[in-house]
Amino acid sequence: MSTPKDLKYSEDHEWVKQEDGKVRLGITEFAQSELGDIVFVELPAEGDEITKGESFGSVESVKTVSELYAPLSGTVVEVNEELEDSPELVNESPYEGAWMVVIEVSDESQLDSLMDADAYDEMVDA
Repeated sequence: MSTPKDLKYSEDHEWVKQEDGKVRLGITEFAQSELGDIVFVELPAEGDEITKGESFGSVESVKTVSELYAPLSGTVVEVNEELEDSPELVNESPYEGAWMVVIEVSDESQLDSLMDADAYDEMVDA
């Protein structure tokens, strides 16, 4: 399992990619492998506010339903509609095709609380 070095990571297994004042979010390869085959993804709507540490959606696998926890606070400006019809993308392409939402971050200093790839790898290997 390779952890992309250009992303930041939360303790709840979400990844964050910074893009021109916004961030793109998804779940890590580790998270999707633990969940198993993803059959449904529930995401917020564009314009919704999400709050760091609170649930902003869920993923349902053949094993369980797991909440998605916001690694940052902000406003949802884009939602990956493709996941509605193709939730299996989360298993196939967790870092590219299966991004979940793009948010406009309300407080960029929250990015400082996220881990780099090495720290994330250390956490999941512990």
